[in-house]
Amino acid sequence: MINLFSDTQTQPTEAMRRAIATAEVGDEQRGEDPTVIALQDRVAGLLGQEAALFLPTGTMCNAIAFRLHIRPGGDEALMHRTAHPALFEAGGPASISGAMIHPLDGDGGMFTPETLTAGLYPPTDRYKPRSRLVSVEQTTNMGGGRVWPLAQVRGVLDVAREHGLRTHLDGARLMNAVVASGVDAATWAGGFDTAWVDFTKGLGAPVGACLAGSRELIAEAWRYKQMWGGAMRQAGIIAAAGLYALEHHVDRLAEDHLRARRLADGISELPGVEIDPATVETNIVVAEVDDPAGLCAALEREGVLAGSLGPRIVRFVTHLDVDDAGIDGALEAMRRVLP
Repeated sequence: MINLFSDTQTQPTEAMRRAIATAEVGDEQRGEDPTVIALQDRVAGLLGQEAALFLPTGTMCNAIAFRLHIRPGGDEALMHRTAHPALFEAGGPASISGAMIHPLDGDGGMFTPETLTAGLYPPTDRYKPRSRLVSVEQTTNMGGGRVWPLAQVRGVLDVAREHGLRTHLDGARLMNAVVASGVDAATWAGGFDTAWVDFTKGLGAPVGACLAGSRELIAEAWRYKQMWGGAMRQAGIIAAAGLYALEHHVDRLAEDHLRARRLADGISELPGVEIDPATVETNIVVAEVDDPAGLCAALEREGVLAGSLGPRIVRFVTHLDVDDAGIDGALEAMRRVLP
């Protein structure tokens, strides 16, 4: 099976499995796991932040960050309408933090500083929610793996600071942006109050993500990690996979990007498929078709997994378990089902 459903489908490599098996461990809850500590220190430096906290999932990174920034009593979080907290976290921002989601529009999952400014409510307006948090998703998921331009990110941060807002970087695929843009992770993430990076996407680890921020915020984040059942014991066996991924699986993301572009070029020539290959910047290929569920079912019968994500949206995601032969096979299957 050629699995292009998501980069979360990757299997640990043999070398990563060896790193997991030989990891030095201790009681993570007591701050005694050396591998977890090493990973947290590595990520804090990588993201240009003071401290970091190892968590089981990226969704927990978002959930804890929102809880750190949102105050009870009608605060809102502004983000693109297709961002992960808005669509794929089971209403967590509202349920856990009491946050209203203020969806913003913009091309490719990105909004402009001007759009953000227009969406803010006056802090003195007692009829409106309090604009409190701005969340940026880098790269954009439903936007097709697009990389926010650095100037646009900085413009959004400038608006947030001008209006006294907190800022959060959802870095589920941040390292894809780093490789595609040549801009280091600290430059992307260092200006945000909180930021995180995931190890289970293109980096290929089976578990885990790290949330970073100031020492004060991360100390508070520990309380929510404990409260919500995210604190672990000998967690070094999974933190080792994250360390291995950062050491060995970052530069190779460029291969995924090349394969995604080749896939996009190929399917753009097929009947009934709408896609501009020039917009494919990283490892996500989003196309429009008339019947995405039917297409995915037909592809699965041909040995290819893809994702139906809306009434016209189909998504393919490249990763370390899909090689050049896999892209060739996927294109051949597409040609068979879309003659």
